[in-house]
Amino acid sequence: MIRSVRGLVALVTGASSGIGEAMAYALAEGGADLVLVSRDRARLERISEEIKKRYGVRVWIFETDLTSFSNCESLFQFTETQKIAVDVLVNNAGFAHYGPFEKCEPRDGARMIRLNVESLTVLTRLFLPGMQRRKKGGVLNVASIAGFQPIPYLSVYAATKAFVLSFSEALWAENLKHGVRVFCLCPGNTRTRFHETAGIMEQKIFFCAPADAVARFALRKFLKSRRPTAIFGFWNKVMIYAERFGPRALVVFFTNWIYGPSRAR
Repeated sequence: MIRSVRGLVALVTGASSGIGEAMAYALAEGGADLVLVSRDRARLERISEEIKKRYGVRVWIFETDLTSFSNCESLFQFTETQKIAVDVLVNNAGFAHYGPFEKCEPRDGARMIRLNVESLTVLTRLFLPGMQRRKKGGVLNVASIAGFQPIPYLSVYAATKAFVLSFSEALWAENLKHGVRVFCLCPGNTRTRFHETAGIMEQKIFFCAPADAVARFALRKFLKSRRPTAIFGFWNKVMIYAERFGPRALVVFFTNWIYGPSRAR
């Protein structure tokens, strides 16, 4: 079980903004070398240069669209060619679409599933065996409190995060014998570009946590906690635990009230 990231190599997807960018800085501050992955090469280059100057760690960047299976394979092949042994995989890349399900373009819904579910699954499958052989390392999957219950108007997104949560907890148990850590972060609303991309009015969300606070919490729990999952934020925990004892219809009624049509732009 890893207790520090110093001297390790961490690969972060969705590293050009939000929680992914904040995770990159937190890992570099802890002494980890980085492989940063995103579609936005310009932002990756800027973040890479700033991290190298500030922390003196090695940084590789890889521009790609992870909605393509072959691009996931190309990313893995890049690390193999460069002889980069990835010790920590941070599956952070993802996006959402806000609105009635029938208004979401079929192509966008399929793309969301490919990025939020398929790429995470494929990358975990590609990088996990190396960690098992070395008996060192871990996978940090970014889910959401949305994964604990259905959310109207974010129906596909919430379902993808339910997959991430279930998948991560199953792999946590499978990998205890290998000395490999599998961990699932479940943040609530976080101050990122997520709301802009999804089409949710951020000012109407009750609370948005800073991305750097979420990233530091995630890294601390990843290294220290023995549990497979961590929920960021006291009120998020209260809400999730309370919902477990409520009737499903009441839970969905509550999430519908929070994320109903008035939240749309």
